[in-house]
Amino acid sequence: MQPSAAMREYLAEIYRLEEDSSTVSTTSLADRLSVSAPAVPRMLKRLRNAGYVKHIPYQGFELTELGRQEALKEIRRHRILEVFLVNVMGFTWDETHELADDLGKGLNDTITQRMAEMTNQPARCPHGEPIPDSEGILPPIVDTCIMNLGVGHKGEISRVRTHDPERLQYFATLGLVPAARFEIVGRAPFNGPMRLRVGREDIVLGVELTKLLWVTYEDA
Repeated sequence: MQPSAAMREYLAEIYRLEEDSSTVSTTSLADRLSVSAPAVPRMLKRLRNAGYVKHIPYQGFELTELGRQEALKEIRRHRILEVFLVNVMGFTWDETHELADDLGKGLNDTITQRMAEMTNQPARCPHGEPIPDSEGILPPIVDTCIMNLGVGHKGEISRVRTHDPERLQYFATLGLVPAARFEIVGRAPFNGPMRLRVGREDIVLGVELTKLLWVTYEDA
């Protein structure tokens, strides 16, 4: 059974949620997909009957291997479409996620492959997230949340892990985009604000924003 567009959307979102937690609750899934709470169990039942997810008692749901394969196919389509929207169509990175959600429902592998060719086979989306290859294999990425680092560390922004347009716009005004260089020049105790040097500017970020930045770094 080939998953419908709605099923593919659920599988991709379950995959994203599993990156932060091994199992996924119906509440978190409803929040991320902006759907009603009663709609989620109905879809999860369809996905379970098709062999894409399994229920872990008292914990939540997780993808099966088949579900993971389908999720990665959908994530590939979505992220290549995001690159195409930015590089070819001229949209900004804060516009792409919602547009890709809408346009991706009719996307097939043939069109996805042509868009990949037109954008030089991208390895990452505009937010820095890795793009699975045509076999559904993710390229290796070794990075960490910037909150795990201390004063003196230098490095490069790897991923900006939010789809919120206002936050993405703000990060862009600060120059905090993938491949930007940074240095941590100050940090308050107890996970307080962090001061970063980006170019010649010093920027102070609170914990809600710093936890969205994933980086590669050099030893301090």
